[in-house]
Amino acid sequence: MPFRNFYLRFTGIALAMLFTLAASAADVVKLHGPIIQEENVIISWMVDCTSPEAPEEIVIRFNRSVVLANKGEVWKYSDPAPYSAGHLELKDLNPSTSYVYQLGYLKNPGLEKIPENYIWSSRERFETKMPWGATRFLFLIGALSLFIFGMKTMTEGIQASAGIRLRQILESMTKNRVTGVLSGFLLTGVLQSSSATTVMTVSFVNAGLISLAQSAGIMMGANMGTTITGWIVSLLGFRVDITVYALAILAVAAPLLFMRKTEFRSWGTALTGFALLFMGLGFLKETVPTFSENSGFVQLIISYANIPVLGVIMFVILGIIITLIVQSSSTAITLTMAFCATGVIPFEAAAAMVLGENIGTTATAEVAALVGNVHAKRSARIHTLFNIIGALWMVFLIPYVLPLIGKFLAADPYSNTDAGHQAATIGLAAFHSVFNLTNVLLLIWFVPQLVKLATKTVRSRGRDDETFRLEYIDTAIQISEISLVEAKNELVKFGDITMRMCSFVRKLLTETDSDVQDDMHKRIQKYEKITDKMEVEIANYCARLSRMELSNLASERVRAILSISNNLESLGDVFYKMSSTIERKSAAKIWFTPDQRINLLEMFDLINKALANMLNNLEKDESEEIDINYAKDLERKLNKMRNHLKHEYIRRIESGNYNMRSGSVYSDLFSSLEKAGDHIINVSEALAGEI
Repeated sequence: MPFRNFYLRFTGIALAMLFTLAASAADVVKLHGPIIQEENVIISWMVDCTSPEAPEEIVIRFNRSVVLANKGEVWKYSDPAPYSAGHLELKDLNPSTSYVYQLGYLKNPGLEKIPENYIWSSRERFETKMPWGATRFLFLIGALSLFIFGMKTMTEGIQASAGIRLRQILESMTKNRVTGVLSGFLLTGVLQSSSATTVMTVSFVNAGLISLAQSAGIMMGANMGTTITGWIVSLLGFRVDITVYALAILAVAAPLLFMRKTEFRSWGTALTGFALLFMGLGFLKETVPTFSENSGFVQLIISYANIPVLGVIMFVILGIIITLIVQSSSTAITLTMAFCATGVIPFEAAAAMVLGENIGTTATAEVAALVGNVHAKRSARIHTLFNIIGALWMVFLIPYVLPLIGKFLAADPYSNTDAGHQAATIGLAAFHSVFNLTNVLLLIWFVPQLVKLATKTVRSRGRDDETFRLEYIDTAIQISEISLVEAKNELVKFGDITMRMCSFVRKLLTETDSDVQDDMHKRIQKYEKITDKMEVEIANYCARLSRMELSNLASERVRAILSISNNLESLGDVFYKMSSTIERKSAAKIWFTPDQRINLLEMFDLINKALANMLNNLEKDESEEIDINYAKDLERKLNKMRNHLKHEYIRRIESGNYNMRSGSVYSDLFSSLEKAGDHIINVSEALAGEI
C-alpha cells in the first residue's frame, strides 16, 4: 500500500510537471493563425521580447493530415526562424490539401536539435487553396452563379407566398413621396433585390396604376433597401462559417418543400434560396484570389486609387461594368466586398466601385422599360437620373466621407491586416447606406424636377397600333403576382384590338367606297395577324410563369389568362372571317336587302355592348366583382336574335321568294356574330372563375 501511494503521487507530480511545461509553451508561443495564400502559408505568432522564457528560434513541423492518419508521426520540418521575426513561411505545399502543424522550440538552447528536445504546441490545422488559374476562375464563376441562383430562388419563393400582399403594399403606400420611399425600402428589404422592385415599379407605371412622381419615391426606397444585403454580407458573410448555417436552414426548408399546402412549399422555396445564397457566399469567400501587399496587381490598384478624382471615376466605371455583367447590384456589391475582405481591392477603391454598382443596377429597369410605354421608360429614366446625380456629388466627397466612417470602425479599414479587411467590409456597408440615405434626403425634394427631366429626355413618339408589340409583359425579371397584372393588362389591349376589328367589320356593311373597303380589309387582316402573335406570346409567357412557384390563386389566374387569350384570338378569327365574307360579297356584286342590313346592324349593336362589358370586366382588379349577370343577359339576347334570324331565313327559303346568294352570306354573318358572342361570354366567365 505505501509503495502504491508513492507511485500514484510520483505519477501525479510528473503529469502536473508535464502539463505545466505544456502550459508554459502555450504562454510563450501564442498563434495568430495561418495566412493562406495561393502558393504558400504564413504561420505567425505573438512576439514578446521582454519575456525571460522567450526562445531564440521557432521551428514548424507539418504534414498532410492523410499522411499522419495513415503512417503515424511522419513530419516535415521547416528551417528555423528567429522568434523575434514573428512569422514563418511554408512553401511548396500541395494545393487544396488539409495540413496539420505544430510550433516548437528547444527546451534549452544548448540541447541537440532533435524532435525529442523540443517543446511543441498543440496541433493546429489549415487547408491550402487551389492556385489561381482557369479551374479556380470557373469555381469563382460557379460560386457567383450559386449566389445569384439563391437570390432568385429566395425572391420567387417570397413573392409566391406573399405576392398579393406585396402588391397591395406597393399600391397603398405611394400616396406621397415619403410613403413611396418607405414602400420601396420595405419591398426591396423583403425581396432582397432592388432590380425586382424597380422592374415591378416600371410595370406598375406601364399599367397606369401609379404615376411617375409616385414611382420616383419607390425607386429611392429601393436604393435604400438594397443596402440590407451589404449589411448581411459584412456582418455574417465574412465573419463566420455561414455554410453551417446554410445547412441548418436547408434542414428546416426541406420538409416544407414536400407539404401539400402551396404556401408552405413557397416558404420552403424561399428558405432554400436563402440557404443557397449563404452557400454561394461561403464559396465566394473561398474562391476569390488573394494577393500580397507587394504584388503588382495590388500595387497597380493602389496607385490608381490614390489619384484624387480620376481614380475614383475609374473605379466607378469598373463598378458599372461588373453590375452590367452580373445584372444585380447586390451580387456586384457582394463580389466587391469579397475582394476587399481578401485585401485585393483597397477600401477607397471598393467604395468608388459601390457608387458604380448603384448606377449599373439601373440597366435592369431600363431594359425592362424598352418594351413598355413612354411612361414606363420615363420611370426607368428617373431611377437612372437619381443614381447618376448621387454618384456625381459623392465622387468629390469620398476623400472626406470615408475617413469619417473609419472613425466608427473597430479597426483601420485602410490597413492591410485581417482586422483591417474585416473593418473595410463593414465600412463599405456603412458607406453604401450613408450614401443612399443622404441621396434620398437630398433629392426627395426635387421629384417634380426629376419628372420634368425624365419627360424631356424620353419624348413620346405617339402610339403605333398597326405593328405587333407586347406592350406590358416582356420584362427582364418575372415576379409572379406582378407578372399576372402585366398579362392582365396585355389582355385589355388584346380585347381593345378585337373591339376595333368589330367596328371595322360593322363599317364594311355600309361602306360603298371601294378604296376605303380595301383599306379596312387590310387593317383587319393585319389585326388578325397581331391577335395570332399575341395569343402565342401570352401563352409562352404563362408557360414561363407556370414553371415558377405559384400560389393556388395565382395558378387559377394563369389558367384564366390562357383561356381568355385563346377566346380573344378566336374572336379575332371570327371578325377576320366576316371581313373575308363581306369582301367576297362585294366582289360578286351581291347586295343585302334593307331588312337584312338593319338586322345585322342591330346584332352588331348587341356585340358592341357585350364587348364593352367584356373590356370593363377585363379592366377590373381581381378584388372587384365581375358583372357576369349582365354579360349572360346579352349572350341570351344574341342567341335569341340569332335563332329568330335563322328561323326567318329558313322560312323565306321555303317560301321560294328569296335571293339565295345574299341569303347565304347573310346567314354566315349572323351565325358568326353569335359565335363571337360565345367567345365574349367565355372571357367574362373566365374572369369570374367559371372555367
